[in-house]
Amino acid sequence: MKSTIHNILLRYWGYSAFRSMQEEIITSVLNGNDTLALLPTGGGKSICFQVPTMASEGICIVISPLIALMKDQVANLQSKNIKAVAIYSGMTKSEIDICLDNCVYGDIKFLYVSPERIQTEIFIERLKKMKVCLLAIDEAHCISQWGYDFRPPYLIIAQIRQYIPNAPLLALTATATPLVVKDIQNKLLFKKENVFQKSFERKNLTYAVIEDENKDGKLFEIINNIKGSGIIYVRSRKKTKDIAVLLLRNKISADFYHAGLEPKVRDSKQNSWMKDRTRIIVSTNAFGMGIDKPNVRFVIHLDIPDSIEAYFQEAGRGGRDEQRAFAIIIYNQADLMLLDKNFLTSFPPISEIKKVYSALGNYLQLAIGSGKNISFDFNITHFADQYKMSNLLVYNALKFLEKEGYILLTEAINTPSKLHIPLSKDDLYKFQVINPYYDAFLKVILRSYTGLFDDFIKIDESDLAKKMNIKTEEVIALIQKLHKFSVLEYIPFKDKPQLIFTTERLDIKDITISEANYEQRKKTALQRLEAIQKYVSSGTKCRSQMLLEYFGQEDNKRCGTCDVCKNRNDININEVEFNTIVDILKPILKVRAMTIDEIFSTLKQYQKQKIIKTLQWLVDNEKIDFIDNIYYLWRTKI
Repeated sequence: MKSTIHNILLRYWGYSAFRSMQEEIITSVLNGNDTLALLPTGGGKSICFQVPTMASEGICIVISPLIALMKDQVANLQSKNIKAVAIYSGMTKSEIDICLDNCVYGDIKFLYVSPERIQTEIFIERLKKMKVCLLAIDEAHCISQWGYDFRPPYLIIAQIRQYIPNAPLLALTATATPLVVKDIQNKLLFKKENVFQKSFERKNLTYAVIEDENKDGKLFEIINNIKGSGIIYVRSRKKTKDIAVLLLRNKISADFYHAGLEPKVRDSKQNSWMKDRTRIIVSTNAFGMGIDKPNVRFVIHLDIPDSIEAYFQEAGRGGRDEQRAFAIIIYNQADLMLLDKNFLTSFPPISEIKKVYSALGNYLQLAIGSGKNISFDFNITHFADQYKMSNLLVYNALKFLEKEGYILLTEAINTPSKLHIPLSKDDLYKFQVINPYYDAFLKVILRSYTGLFDDFIKIDESDLAKKMNIKTEEVIALIQKLHKFSVLEYIPFKDKPQLIFTTERLDIKDITISEANYEQRKKTALQRLEAIQKYVSSGTKCRSQMLLEYFGQEDNKRCGTCDVCKNRNDININEVEFNTIVDILKPILKVRAMTIDEIFSTLKQYQKQKIIKTLQWLVDNEKIDFIDNIYYLWRTKI
């Protein structure tokens, strides 16, 4: 088996060796064990379910919440001549039907599916007929209410295991605290605990947090000192453009990226950066998922992320080539205040959330009891304006409704036009004989695309127009007429954000948002907020140690390269001595001020020069105040 998986890795992915821990995870899966794999961003999670599937008979079902990522992985597998398909909210019933039939009766190896789809009757009935060799759960932290991106539809996953009792389960995530690790295994009904966890430590990544009121000036200083490609993360779409323009004016190659851009524009910007034609991409957190650019030399956050998990994933996009890279947060006190404000607005009152849901049904003209799994083009600004609500309130209410499993929001994704011929070849021929007006057009379609009788095939209306020497609009009109005659099934091109009702529209009185769940979610969000605030505000503990301890890795050595370690190294005192001096002084100085002689007396066992250097470092890093040039007192805000 070892030689088999190595041959598969080389044949399809071109690698001669597995990355750290991949082979152990694959072996565990092939031995039939339920397995949880914690691999940092860029750690090669997809290989862990793709290789064992290619080594087994049957199909792998991959559950993922990210439509864009599903599409990318399906396209990537298809480019290797591996048969893969995806089912997600917004597809037509006919598309889903054909796709599932191909999974049962064809030789499809990978079925990517969003968690909302697996509870449908059509999916479950086909699942019973599939020969499933593996169930893979991507972004597995979404199943835990303690996780940073809890999604209720994930809780349904365990229910489908009864239909595929012999298939092992592989859960994958890049970020999970010890509590979440345990919760994932419980919720997914692991037969026994089985965790493979690669260390979260990134030795080639230098972390730094810089407080500076002149953030733009500090940004230029960093960019000019660190050569190579980079990412700058900001919160707002407007700010992505503002910062990119600022960089361009200063002759720094840059572009901006956010989810509100047309998909073709986003793809163009991303490709330009990936190929090093653009040096720096300025983006919201919409950028980076599934992107594996090895030579990113710096990741700079000009706004503080909402959680350690989010920060760790985004920072982890730097230095995947194992060369030195920098992860830097530049902030000021106003940013910390904004974090608190954003936290409060991200939990609208339950009454407001219900009000938004009700308005949404009216806006989309949905009757009570209808709309389930129907996809709508959706413009949040237009909706908010029409109902005189703030964009922020609407956005946060919709995100809450999404996490409660009532709706699903997707960013704008390029979905090419598709065609399928639902008739048999004989019936189509009869139609062509009876309707010679459409005969030439249908012949061009049949010559241009294969597989139309078996599946929905991507088409290009403008290409057909050139072949027919007519306008694209005329081609679309002909296709639409044939669609009405049920000769063709046509799904037009989509490039707008989509909103999907994952349940039928409910009366507002039937919307149940548990007060207890609401408060629990708010409490865990507050804990994550406090953790990132502590990370940013701390100046006495190694950044890498703080991140690793958050994810449950204890007893780590100082990294020696972060801003805290560098400052501490400069005072020429070892870690044990420094920590011991601080541990003795902190509780005393929190209660009362002390003179230097009193401190010397308290720390008789240490050289005075080392005590002075430690005190100076604490003063410089604003941990203690030096009052009237006589007394030392610990700052109460820390």
